Amino acid sequence: MSELKQQIMEALNFIRTRTKLEPKIGIILGTGLGGLAKEIEAETVIDYGDIPHFPISTVESHHGKLIFGKLSGKDVVAMQGRFHYYEGYTMKQITFPVRVMKFLGVKYLLISNAAGGLNPLFRKGDLMIITDHINLLGDNPLIGPNDDELGPRFPDMSEPYSKELIELAEQIALEEKIRVQKGVYVAMTGPSLETRAEYRFLRLIGADAVGMSTVPENIVANHMGMKVFGISVITDECFPDALQPLSIEEVIRVASETEPKLTRLMKLLVEKINV
Repeated sequence: MSELKQQIMEALNFIRTRTKLEPKIGIILGTGLGGLAKEIEAETVIDYGDIPHFPISTVESHHGKLIFGKLSGKDVVAMQGRFHYYEGYTMKQITFPVRVMKFLGVKYLLISNAAGGLNPLFRKGDLMIITDHINLLGDNPLIGPNDDELGPRFPDMSEPYSKELIELAEQIALEEKIRVQKGVYVAMTGPSLETRAEYRFLRLIGADAVGMSTVPENIVANHMGMKVFGISVITDECFPDALQPLSIEEVIRVASETEPKLTRLMKLLVEKINV
């Protein structure tokens, strides 16, 4: 057994002492988007610090709890708080919880994040369904020996975000009159925000929104055969010719204001996923 598989089993065995739930849906809650956690009828809540090999979030807006319970009548597991490359974690540490989710029974992974809008048609407070991504983190969570029990050496990435889930979300948005955009998410390491020249470059290579997360989790979820849905809350407008200084407080404020729309969309998506 590989060292990674052994660590997954140790984390899994500990979680199994606290809950017997086998959720088919996993959720990762991003910056300022923890409100969806309140909608979950929690059966068990576990601090990351209690779980063997789990990293601990160092970002103030990320709580660091694994929540098991029901959402829209379905068993779910939600990460309230995630990990970022800029915190000093390795890619394997960042994505470790996704691997554990798979072993818990998760088949569908829903990921949310806060991102900066690069597309000039986007506005602060918009929701963007992620259709594809560009990895500019300079690293990949699959680098190193591959454990064939976890997934193939060269996983296909022709559909990193499930078309089926994207269509479902678009249908819900239409019915609920929730305005959604669609686009390509680019991941940068952070923690510094991008310069005007970098924003121009990112737009030039086809990115619609920029953030510091999501891509590693997506790669590992695809490696393990999970279907992924990704959505960004556009918290600021990254237009080089009209760039304003930005604070994390402003990002959290916009994310919190947009949260009710995202929560409604996610709840209905969970309801409609056929598991």
